[in-house]
Amino acid sequence: MPARCVLLRPGIVPYGKALELQRETAVKVRAGAPATLILLQHPHTYTLGARGATESLLLDEATYRARGAEVIRSDRGGDITYHGPGQIVAYPIIDLRRNAMGPSAYVRALEQVMIDVLDDAGIAAAPSPGRPGVWIGDEKIGAIGVKISGGVSTHGFALNVHTDLSWFASIVPCGIAGAGVTSMARAAGRTFEIPDIEDVLAAAFGRVFGLDIVEEPVREATAVGR
Repeated sequence: MPARCVLLRPGIVPYGKALELQRETAVKVRAGAPATLILLQHPHTYTLGARGATESLLLDEATYRARGAEVIRSDRGGDITYHGPGQIVAYPIIDLRRNAMGPSAYVRALEQVMIDVLDDAGIAAAPSPGRPGVWIGDEKIGAIGVKISGGVSTHGFALNVHTDLSWFASIVPCGIAGAGVTSMARAAGRTFEIPDIEDVLAAAFGRVFGLDIVEEPVREATAVGR
């Protein structure tokens, strides 16, 4: 029988509050609690990962704040990216040792989850050698940035569903000059509802990782909006 994985869907959550939730959950998972998959959206936020270079910010931080976006330095892997409404951010908190999975295999599995979601929507996407994430040609549709500490994963991936792609124009996405970004809505030429894609994503995650996904209610202190 597959191991259990708790699904949490708190809605739109500020980046700092989501990071607290991840860290609290990771402590529990290290102590033997089931894996947890958190699916949410963030308000307008730019995050710089461990390899993030300030040169990838094309404006000064005061200008980003004036436009209504936070700029946060994160402890995840990767460079710079944007999070905002219309983008599903997935934070899997998993003890990789229980799954007998190393970091590289874990990243490949996260890519496969996104590829399966896109395939369900009739969108063909693939990994790009040497460039983590999921791509349609030279345009990234799903970004990955993870941290593994004590065998347990935090952070995860972001899938552009109907994201306003203009927010990427003021950064060098993932630090890759010349690469573009796209979304499911743009690639398919039609709209998608976030809850529907979350359903597909949760099912794909359970299938790829061999886990039984069980949704639980989110406590009021975490939930911000749907």
